[in-house]
Order: sequence, then structure tokens, then C-alpha cells
Amino acid sequence: MFLRRIGAAFPLSKRFLSSSVIHDYASSIQELNKEMESVFGELPPDELPTSVSNSPASSEPHVPSRSIGETKSSFELTHTGNSGEAQMVDVSPKESSKRTATAVCKVVLGKKVFDLVSANQMAKGDVLTVAKIAGITAAKQTSNLIPLCHNIGLSHVQVDLRLNHEDFSVTIEGEAASMGKTGVEMEAMTAVSIAGLTVYDMCKAASKGITITDIRLKHKSGGKSGDYSWGQ
Repeated sequence: MFLRRIGAAFPLSKRFLSSSVIHDYASSIQELNKEMESVFGELPPDELPTSVSNSPASSEPHVPSRSIGETKSSFELTHTGNSGEAQMVDVSPKESSKRTATAVCKVVLGKKVFDLVSANQMAKGDVLTVAKIAGITAAKQTSNLIPLCHNIGLSHVQVDLRLNHEDFSVTIEGEAASMGKTGVEMEAMTAVSIAGLTVYDMCKAASKGITITDIRLKHKSGGKSGDYSWGQ
């Protein structure tokens, strides 16, 4: 009996399915909803009623819109555009602040080369001094070497090299500082990287087995992301 009552309550469903009568899809759905309410009553408040617009796209599932903060992660790649293309970040809206960064790396020489460097007996000359100058020069050329780095004015660059007798290596530490709108991490890391390559170049005649390893950011300060220290 219940099924017969439902069938009698929906005479428009025949019209909606008939090919001889043209009905607008949205208005037909609305009429059916009204007829369902006349039989079953209005939907409870906690139900989500079907929402249909006059647009042909109304047959697609409705996806609630979200704010940018809800849909995007707080950690994003800043050097890629919306479609994945490379881009240089616009830092003009940022305020200038003091930025510092320290980077380190290690060059493992081996005992034979280490002894030559310690005694300043390498054929090309003073390895540690030449590598130090190369690191400072490289820091000032970072934007020419790394395509999307900004050309910034450095207020300070320092590169130090220390001989380690326990593992026959050289530890290189580089520091960069600036008063600007973007960080100097790349300048510090470029400094130690080029200084390490210079050590290799100065010593490669004595050994091809020299390795450059553990290039990393040791510390940074300033900017929106605040302070960072390796291992903390």
C-alpha cells in the first residue's frame, strides 16, 4: 500500500522521463523535491537538502570552497609558480632586517695530501689561503651561480679552514651577513662549497681520492622564519 501511495504522489516523474515533454532539469528536480516534502514532510535541520542551480554544471558534485589558508600547506616551494614553472621570488613587500648564516663542509684529504698541505708543500702554493680567498669571492658571486638567487649586498663574509689531524681532513666554515630582504644561506653555502673545490683543485695532482662531504647550513638568523641551528 505504501508503494502505491508513493507512485500516486509522483505523477511528474512520468512527465520527467517522457521524451515527448521537455522539462528543464533543474526545475524538474525542484518540483520533485516539493512533492517529496508534501508526502514525507520537510527535511530535518541537520539534513543537507539538495541544492540545484540553473547552470548545466549543476549535475556535478558540489565541493565547498575553501580559503587559501585551508587548501595550501604552510610549507610551500617558493621558487615555482602555479603551473610549476621556475620563478624568482618577489621580495619587495618584505622589510629589511639583519640576516646572518653559517655553513660548513669537510674535505677529506688522506694522510699523504694532509701532510703536504700542513707543511705548505703543495706545488700550486698555499692551499688554505687560496681556498679562503676563493670562498669569499664565491659568496659575492652567488646570484650569478644559482639562477634564482637574489643579487644582494653582503655586509660581511668570512671563511675559515681548519686542519683535522685525527681524520686527515680540512673543516671549512663560512659566514655571510647582510641587511636586506632575503636570507644569506646560499651565500654561506656557496662560500664553503667553492672553498672545498679549491682545496681539491690545489691538491688533485697529489691524489684524486679527495672527497668533499657534509656541506650543510649550520646556523641562520633573521627573516620571517627566524633562527635555525643544525641538530636543534
